[in-house]
Amino acid sequence: MAVVTGTVQQLSDDEMAIRDAVRGIAARFGPDYYQEQVDTGGSCAELWNALGRNGYLGMHLPEEYGGGGLGLREIAMVVEETAIAGCPLQSMLFSPGVVGTVIDRSANEEQKRRWLPGVATGETRLSFAITEPDAGSNAHRIATTAVRHGDHYVLNGQKVFITGMESAAWVMVVARTHTDELTGRSQSSVFMVPTDAPGLSFTPIRTVMNQPDKSHQVFFDDVAVAAENLVGPEGKGLRVAFTGLNTERILTSSLCTGIGRYALNKAVDYANSRRVWDQPIGAHQGVAHPLAAAHIHLEAARLVTNRACELYDTGAEVGELANMAKYLGASSGLEALDSAVAVHGGNGVTFEYQLATYFWVVRMLNMGPVSKEMILNFVAEHSLGLPRSY
Repeated sequence: MAVVTGTVQQLSDDEMAIRDAVRGIAARFGPDYYQEQVDTGGSCAELWNALGRNGYLGMHLPEEYGGGGLGLREIAMVVEETAIAGCPLQSMLFSPGVVGTVIDRSANEEQKRRWLPGVATGETRLSFAITEPDAGSNAHRIATTAVRHGDHYVLNGQKVFITGMESAAWVMVVARTHTDELTGRSQSSVFMVPTDAPGLSFTPIRTVMNQPDKSHQVFFDDVAVAAENLVGPEGKGLRVAFTGLNTERILTSSLCTGIGRYALNKAVDYANSRRVWDQPIGAHQGVAHPLAAAHIHLEAARLVTNRACELYDTGAEVGELANMAKYLGASSGLEALDSAVAVHGGNGVTFEYQLATYFWVVRMLNMGPVSKEMILNFVAEHSLGLPRSY
């Protein structure tokens, strides 16, 4: 199959080596393996373990905790390349991405040594729980509570659309520890909770996503959590969580552009080989132009995402670019996939051609983990200086 790699980004020799190595690992699995995992209830453990053994899940984590000592740019490459190979793994966003980053940036030394080595090798999968049924995008209205009782907290409440609980050993939970009496806003804290803790239960939500990483409702019924599992200061949970949520936005872009590139590669190959009226269908502008536009938009998204990674790695404020990257990556990924399906005609919606099976993953990622509308709200207020609309 023809591979359109993109020409806008300039890669160093080390970066090219990372992409080549990850591509080589992921190519041993591919869309057939991915679909088999969906159909059999698997978790892509073999691919996950192969990436972990070779050091690619912890590239952005410090070397003293088993990581590669590199940056978000490198783990974004891993996320994108596995998706280009037809194996988009949302668990990579939450385990090494969100939770690994939060622990790295906000945890104490004992906590880092406790959790990061397993995250880096892939031996320990983690999930992240912030979304609630009634709070929506308003994290200040989190209702799940954590009440201090001596040397532990007691958690009560529920979360929804929590990804990867079926394979996670720990879940990072954002819960309300106080309420501001003047504003009524939650003052939250962040906890690491073992997924087998008494009182913690979860049930899968049936969706059309066609992915191994399942979404769940998670319930906390008097779940005791040791005080030593509090990550960061009590009451500063949103500040702590956002060290990982910006990471989530950036890596979501890479996941989507990876799916888009996967789809575009298949579409280009099909448009070159499928012949109607004695010439390849790719010779027709009605076929070629949507693919060319998709390529342009994917490359633009990848450039913004790359810039967001660079700023993040310097410790600079990255909220604006992280949101822009997520907006562009999700949008361009969906555009590329939709164009690829259209080029294939009726074949595009068959399982055999392995395109439409990815549609709902990308469509969902245009709505979450933060919606396009909330991103536009952020940009309108913070970038353009317009009045707050909500």
